Amino acid sequence: MRTLILGDIHSNWWALQAAVAAAGAVDRVLCTGDLVDYGPAPRRCVEWVREHAERTVRGNHDHAVAQHVPSVGDTGLRAVAAHARNRQWEELTPELLRYLARLPVCETFDLDGRETLMVHGSPRDPLDDYAPADPAGWGDRLVGITAELVLVGHTHAPYLIQAERPGGGMTTVLNPGSVGQPRDGDPRAAYALIEAGEITLHRAEYDPTPAVEALRECGLPHEVMETAEALLRTGRRPSARGGAVRGPRSSVGAAAICPG
Repeated sequence: MRTLILGDIHSNWWALQAAVAAAGAVDRVLCTGDLVDYGPAPRRCVEWVREHAERTVRGNHDHAVAQHVPSVGDTGLRAVAAHARNRQWEELTPELLRYLARLPVCETFDLDGRETLMVHGSPRDPLDDYAPADPAGWGDRLVGITAELVLVGHTHAPYLIQAERPGGGMTTVLNPGSVGQPRDGDPRAAYALIEAGEITLHRAEYDPTPAVEALRECGLPHEVMETAEALLRTGRRPSARGGAVRGPRSSVGAAAICPG
């Protein structure tokens, strides 16, 4: 079986098309969440994931958009989300919003003989926990977890690490990176493949100009548009302009959602 893992699409249809084309023929698709927000083409992205992904978990931005929570902020990524969120609600039908709202925050399943857990953030907090590529830090996040493979997103930076579970044994943690808004200094769309048990990280070249032009049509203020365009073209978070936007804390965002 050949499996495509992707996440953090963020309404960037052009990046999603590039990643899917570069990946080639696959037997299944898994999505680690955050289909929407920031970008200008949420409907096409959600429709594609709903049609093609075998399993998808809810990200913090999916949760916020589905619950009609306004994004508050006038600098950095918060400002981009605040000004682009109306496009999400304009494009997404009630049916697609219900789809986002009903996505599970945690999925546990067998993937080619490996017990697998998929969340957007981490098992400790599926929606909001920002979990970087730190094996020691991941050990604390695997309390009560027995999965051999954990699939996550949220950091917008790809990684593949081994972490020791507190109860013994090792877990492979895979973050495929962000399809639509990388923040690791590489603007190419990120994704991962699993084939014959081997996990590989990949990038796909694409021209961000159509996404930039579509964002301009959303009427973003000049400074906000500069931030959005710089991120799409450079893959770097504008350091002088605030931090990443987070969706609202949800009552479901507890470690108990992801049983071992």
